[in-house]
Amino acid sequence: MTEPTTSNGLAQGLRGELIGRSDDGYDRARQLYNGMIDKRPQMIARCVDAADVISAVAYGREHGLIIAIRGGGHNGPGLGSCDDGLVIDLSQMKGVRVDPERRTVHVEPGCTQGDVDHATHAFGLAVPAGIVSTTGIAGLTLGGGTGYLSRQHGLTIDNLLEADVVLADGRFVTANETQHEDLFWALRGGGGNFGVVTSFTFQAHPASTIYGGPIFWHRDDARQIMQAYREFLPHAPEELCPFLGLKTVPSTAPFPAELWGQQICALIMCHNGTAEEAEAALKPLREELPPPILDGVATMPFPALQGLFDPLLPSGLQWYWKGDFVKDLPDEAIDAHLEHAAQAPSELSLMHLYPIDGAVHRVGRKDTAWNYRSATWSMVIAGIDPDPSKAEAITSWARSYWEAVHPHTMGGGYVNFLMEEGDERVKATYGDNYERLVAAKSTYDPNNLFRMNQNIKIS
Repeated sequence: MTEPTTSNGLAQGLRGELIGRSDDGYDRARQLYNGMIDKRPQMIARCVDAADVISAVAYGREHGLIIAIRGGGHNGPGLGSCDDGLVIDLSQMKGVRVDPERRTVHVEPGCTQGDVDHATHAFGLAVPAGIVSTTGIAGLTLGGGTGYLSRQHGLTIDNLLEADVVLADGRFVTANETQHEDLFWALRGGGGNFGVVTSFTFQAHPASTIYGGPIFWHRDDARQIMQAYREFLPHAPEELCPFLGLKTVPSTAPFPAELWGQQICALIMCHNGTAEEAEAALKPLREELPPPILDGVATMPFPALQGLFDPLLPSGLQWYWKGDFVKDLPDEAIDAHLEHAAQAPSELSLMHLYPIDGAVHRVGRKDTAWNYRSATWSMVIAGIDPDPSKAEAITSWARSYWEAVHPHTMGGGYVNFLMEEGDERVKATYGDNYERLVAAKSTYDPNNLFRMNQNIKIS
């Protein structure tokens, strides 16, 4: 192994910036979204184009370095960085090009959800993805991508038309339904195991002004809300995507001061249509439920809904999350949820159930690497707090909550909601698609160069 330096080789091969440990800005450049995780890479290559990525991959491979790929930098377990290795940082690659006639969107991997929403909204379009605008589009997509438009238009990967990829051996390829089909299949849910995606092309859909926002009920009504919600969702029009949360009202504006610190059951609504259509769709649910303590649904631009939670979730908070796919929500599961949600250790800690029915179910389980096409929800339990001294408490709470409800789930979890949980959890996430992912890994990254991820292991 050749000892790498920042003074030759890679530095000469980049148009972008190479940051080493002794350089100004190193500590800022290495910071992660999850403040619970602290890593010190040997160098950070801030790529500005595909040629930079090719140079960085070659340099890391030739010098035997651990390589981590960082897109939007939103990864929960901090897998976009590494200790003592090379971070290929794509955050400067933020181009978005919309073709309004074909309704396609070409997106570079440093973009956030907000970047994409801003560009598409000008044309009355949106790519189905996410609920937080600061989420990186690359990691979101490669893990599957669930969000407000999933019931109507499917997962983010169901709207991926092609991807340009730098492979472990340095080749640059385009993967789609007719070129490198096995790679294209694996990229749709298999994470960053197969190469560095330098551009995505998505199908977009009409979405401009929507009717959405939060509705809160006191926790005393939570059991009734959850029961009514499970019965309502299968019959709701696909234009309506309500996700459920067990949360605490944050002690901050814009929430009314009299609600600060109260534990609640929330439905966060998005209806891709008019207020009149939305209220007609919601009428059966509203008629069953007690009056809410806050009703914040309103007509708003779609990007406004996508950014609704951004002020509450800045970079640098302490995070620990766990996820599972959920098909049914029996009363026993509801009771377990309510017991553990009541013990939340901080105002930001939460449980969310994101609907993944409707259009998601119309894609075959074997058609993409994303395996849980029959699930009704993707569940996340997240312990969150700004105080590092709370790290142990939020981690313990999330784990114990997950252990209590896991018997009522389908076994695997959304790959973007996993921490570093081991090989068996990764295998459970992909189920009987796992062996095909191993075959793709063997073809495109046989030496496991790209292993800072929820790793698909060849042996």
